[in-house]
Amino acid sequence: MLMTGEDYRESLRRYSPRVFVDGDRVESVADEPRLAPGVAAVGLTYDLAFDERYSHLMTARETTTGETVNRMVHIDRTPQDLIEKLEASRLVCREVGCAQRYLVGDGLCAIYQCTHRMDTETGTDTHQRLLAYLHRVQGEDLTIGIAMTDGKGDRSLRPHQQANADAYVHIAERRKDGIVIRGAKAIVTGAPYMHELLVMPCRNMTEADADFAVCCAVPVDAEGVTIVSRPAGRPGENAAKFSARYGQCTAVVIFDDVFVPWETVFLAGEWQYSQFLTSTYATHHRRTCIGARAGFGDLLIGAGVLMMEANGLDAGESPHLRNDMVELIKIVEGFYACGVASSVYGFQDPSGVFQPDGVFANIGKLLMATQIYDMHRLAHDVSGGLVVALPGPDEDHNPETRGDMTAMLATRPDVPHEHRMEVSRLMHDLTASDTAGWYSMISLHGGGSPEAMRREIYRYYPLEERRRLVERLLDRGVLDVDGEASRNRQPGRCCPVGCQVPETPQLSGPGAPRLPNAAE
Repeated sequence: MLMTGEDYRESLRRYSPRVFVDGDRVESVADEPRLAPGVAAVGLTYDLAFDERYSHLMTARETTTGETVNRMVHIDRTPQDLIEKLEASRLVCREVGCAQRYLVGDGLCAIYQCTHRMDTETGTDTHQRLLAYLHRVQGEDLTIGIAMTDGKGDRSLRPHQQANADAYVHIAERRKDGIVIRGAKAIVTGAPYMHELLVMPCRNMTEADADFAVCCAVPVDAEGVTIVSRPAGRPGENAAKFSARYGQCTAVVIFDDVFVPWETVFLAGEWQYSQFLTSTYATHHRRTCIGARAGFGDLLIGAGVLMMEANGLDAGESPHLRNDMVELIKIVEGFYACGVASSVYGFQDPSGVFQPDGVFANIGKLLMATQIYDMHRLAHDVSGGLVVALPGPDEDHNPETRGDMTAMLATRPDVPHEHRMEVSRLMHDLTASDTAGWYSMISLHGGGSPEAMRREIYRYYPLEERRRLVERLLDRGVLDVDGEASRNRQPGRCCPVGCQVPETPQLSGPGAPRLPNAAE
């Protein structure tokens, strides 16, 4: 049953997680001011499912049950599904900066694929466990956090070589009715206001690392779980025109001998499947991240236009401002186009899940990760230095300074002073505050480091096909390479992108193909 945003808030009150923010124990996550921007951001993913303008994007029909479910917890089985998930992620993130909930669909798809492969090859029934869990998540419309990145300890050593085994979450005990896990996950998005956590391995495991190859679902208030979190956004700050309303927290989650029943255990020592699970999730998630950050890019573009207008300028008549805006648009739509290509040029794996193309997904995420700083720079360039020089909002009501500031910082008569101040503070919040720095860092490293994406691009790209292409063009009398094997072998890569032209997905439902502003 689909929930509204208010239903979601009320559901959080039925949980009692052990949460700390800024050293304080949080009694009620749903009512904690320091987490309110994060709860509001996730809440929008629920409310938009009931908005007739966007329900065609924010809901989907689950194949295995025929039920209508929230897009964020749907299993993607066609290019159409991937395109609509990409557009839905952009929609919610252009409103809230980062909606956070889109991660769970990526995780569920990857675990769906992994358990199906494991059952097919080993004869186990783990996939049925996953299906039962999936149907509960969809039926109750839950929000699930992805607990993937471990503390990692000494990064030059493998998990089983660590002096402190708790640097990676691992199986501490196996019981007839389940497993007991210990360790810490270091970067868990939105952890305090999730309903449950999906614990996943963060790397390829060897046989010696078998105890660290664990994937399971844990209620956020399970005994032994402690969440140590940052505040979400900049709650309570008058100058935070955006992030006081919407934000995101990240948290360290400590698992101190947490019992997990077999019903929600999906990997328990099957180390041979850890690489497939992590790489599959990474491809799904990096593609979705593209949509999310394109939504953030929409915010920057809109704020840039407002800032220029507030300064009394018209980008169409100022070539340097127009060029900056075009460059910003090029960056945002450039990496978003890779997300679209990844959705279209993927393939359906034996489980029925449609796997995004790994080359385009990783290129798009790499472009976004490394160009987020250029996005901020361009927004700064069109805004001017007032963004960081402007006094705080308390001065707006200071009778000793307000009159002079209103007169001397005015631009055109048709641009109210208050409007210019509001837009300047919004731009500061998005691009020059501590929240802006957080967005830069999470864009760079969220979903894996740029180096991880480079490795995946090299692994997926059809280098051998490109080599053979050039061989056919060379004079064989000069370069006789018949039968010579390439040193750049890529097992599993059958052909280059474009060997089969896919059907182009079309967005269904009311409205134009591109998204209008949800506030309209």
